[in-house]
Amino acid sequence: HGVFIQGWYPEELPCTWKEDRMDAMRVAAQLHIPFHTLDASKEYKESVIDYLLREYKAGRTPNPDIMCNREVKFGAFYRFAREHSADFIATGHYALSEDGSLKRGLDESKDQSYFLWALGKEQLPNILFPLGGLQKDAVRSLASTFSLPTAEKKDSQGICFLGNVSMEDFLSQSFHTEKGRAVALDGTYVGEHHGALVYTIGERVTLTGTLPGPWYVLSKDIVKNELVVGHTRALTTPTDTIRLSSVNILEPISETIVYQAQYRYHGPSVSVTYNKKTEEVSVVSGHTEPFVAGQSLVLYQNDVVVVGGIIEE
Repeated sequence: HGVFIQGWYPEELPCTWKEDRMDAMRVAAQLHIPFHTLDASKEYKESVIDYLLREYKAGRTPNPDIMCNREVKFGAFYRFAREHSADFIATGHYALSEDGSLKRGLDESKDQSYFLWALGKEQLPNILFPLGGLQKDAVRSLASTFSLPTAEKKDSQGICFLGNVSMEDFLSQSFHTEKGRAVALDGTYVGEHHGALVYTIGERVTLTGTLPGPWYVLSKDIVKNELVVGHTRALTTPTDTIRLSSVNILEPISETIVYQAQYRYHGPSVSVTYNKKTEEVSVVSGHTEPFVAGQSLVLYQNDVVVVGGIIEE
């Protein structure tokens, strides 16, 4: 069975969900399988959009794809499938579910295991990731071989389920932002931004009326609508201890093992240890940037996801 998950879409911004649903229907017809539409707009609005806006408003850096996976794809969709007697669900994530463990996908440039750390351990035996063992080029080739109507369709970008809508456009519309000052660490005015709420710490920004860049957000004052920017991502010396919340443990933990941690998608690998009692991560080596509150930190042993959580202040 093929299932299209209908999310929540802002009326004032363009979205391609109707075209995407039609593409899914065409694929199901090509494969001669039944097609369904699951209305998950309530779950998506409450668990993804409201969470995203709440975190940005608090000055943190959310990761909506984590919540989208946990609450929508492997929440509402998973329940829908199991309630309809499905033995398995299959999604297009570049990851692997093997022997009850969550692992990195074969294509390192497309690996999405980082976004899946919040899945329930009990769910993994019922989840299939058919693309996890393939390179993206091979997937495109197979889609063409089987004459799928989406074989040449571009990769999805932007906010989960919002298609081509950029994060900045969505946030600007939601918060009705105003332009503000961007200053260097010494307080020197360097340019103008589009609203402090729409930027995240460490993000590269394009300023108007600016001195030569590149510029990265070092801190932000939401009340004053002001950004502090610099030519590098780091404002302070990186901390050696990180406290996590919403921790999800997928494999047995040992405090003597040195794990490899990832703290942003396609970010650098950091050697760490984990204290299960305090839910704290201690850096051993490889850390060159500050950890950003609100982002996810995922620990791996080889290619297996061991534990994940949200970075606290």
